[in-house]
Amino acid sequence: MTHPSVAYAARADEYTALFGSMDAVHDDDRDLVARWVAGLTGRVVDAGCGPGHWTDFLSRLGLDAEGVDLAEPFLARARAAYPGVPFRRAALDDLGVPDGGLGGVLAWYSVIHTPPEQLAGVLAELARAVAPGGGLLLGFCRGPRVEPFDHAVATAWFWPVDELAAQVERAGFDVEETAERDDPGVRPHGAISARRRAAGRQVRSSGAGSSVARPPASGSSGTSSTSSATGPAPVRPH
Repeated sequence: MTHPSVAYAARADEYTALFGSMDAVHDDDRDLVARWVAGLTGRVVDAGCGPGHWTDFLSRLGLDAEGVDLAEPFLARARAAYPGVPFRRAALDDLGVPDGGLGGVLAWYSVIHTPPEQLAGVLAELARAVAPGGGLLLGFCRGPRVEPFDHAVATAWFWPVDELAAQVERAGFDVEETAERDDPGVRPHGAISARRRAAGRQVRSSGAGSSVARPPASGSSGTSSTSSATGPAPVRPH
């Protein structure tokens, strides 16, 4: 199977023109990310950064932000557009940072092409890289069950919020907030905000959904998605 990064590299111009700026981002997403970064310290990686607009957004919020991606055309565009922000080539399952070296990871629609049987390995790498107390924020395509769908660039997967939250908890994070939104013309959106659990502390016995703030769905304040999130055009919102 061709790696999704190859397919994205071939369509980098198209993707960047459609979605490669903060102007294409839903206001709720911008607010969610801004809230998420408020308590972070240390370097933050935008994993699967695409054309780099989210990395630049993190940097403008005052973070030591770095974007990583496997698609070289995206990295070239990001470096040209945001010359003061570092970008490098790295994979979701090999971020190339020391254990506990990060204050957080933003993975905004970056794991949607990861087959379900490989997701635990990706989340384990994110957990390895993030220091205890550090943050993880995922954006993804929400669905009633784990199942593939025909994404315009490469096969992607829907995840129910609770099932993905449970995967995040098993990887070593405590889920703090989940969000859902349904907008006309795009696939249902989900987001999960979590904190890296201290070493040796067990996952909550009551499951990932306990004590998790769940903003109301359908466009209310605090939910998160992007206006470009998985529409009919080639989409990997960041």
